[in-house]
Amino acid sequence: MISPPNEDNLITPGDLILIYLDIKRQYLIQAAEKLNLSSDLGNMNLGEIIGKPFGYVGETHLGKKYYCLRPSTADLMFKVKRKTTIVYPKDLGYLLIETAIGPGSRVIDVGTGSGALAMVLAKFVAPDGMVFSYERREEFIENAKRNIERAGYLRNIKFYCRDVAVKGFTEQAIDAVFLDVPEPWAIVPKAADALKGGHHLVSWSPNVEQVKRTVDVLRENQFIRVRVSEILEREILVRQQGVRPRERGITHTAYLVRAQKIIVGSRD
Repeated sequence: MISPPNEDNLITPGDLILIYLDIKRQYLIQAAEKLNLSSDLGNMNLGEIIGKPFGYVGETHLGKKYYCLRPSTADLMFKVKRKTTIVYPKDLGYLLIETAIGPGSRVIDVGTGSGALAMVLAKFVAPDGMVFSYERREEFIENAKRNIERAGYLRNIKFYCRDVAVKGFTEQAIDAVFLDVPEPWAIVPKAADALKGGHHLVSWSPNVEQVKRTVDVLRENQFIRVRVSEILEREILVRQQGVRPRERGITHTAYLVRAQKIIVGSRD
């Protein structure tokens, strides 16, 4: 378990730190009294950063500066040990604000994978909320638990090894359902049973054929305000010789689907 943040912003044993040398050399480490890190730009005695503030600048034995930064949520996502692909921050951030979840919410995550999504959801619903994460493969769950324990949010997640398309969910009155599976349409009817009225289902799929089938089933299962979008990201290079877009960007990753449940016959 990582240490909770402290008011002085000082690095303590157990804290997760992003050690940044340059754009190609970034390392997520857990602070400890006796810790060394090696790179092609030199060795770092990271025991010396204990008690230093976040933002501290150190030097490798070759004189190259390194920087001790507070990792972002995206850093935590990308640095997990992966057995599957993960949802990109550009997509997940947008979908999170398309729901109504926050501290205390009860959320379902289908397709645990490496645990990156469950970890982010747990951060949003903490300290009193809960994420119920469903996965069909036990080995994925075990890897996800290790990843999430390192980030410090394991107590806010309950895992199930279960095929929800067949067996459904064990929870009711859920605030949001997130689907990251190849066949989201198969889970939509079960999600409709678990969700509170007026609340949100979100899903992402790489192919338009998946989207069409999912949207059709959403409309058949009392979901309205069904919308589909795609987000593209392109970094801008700001340099002395000029400012321009980078040649490559994060283009297509997934089609994003979101919808809200209604309760038919609720006028009475």
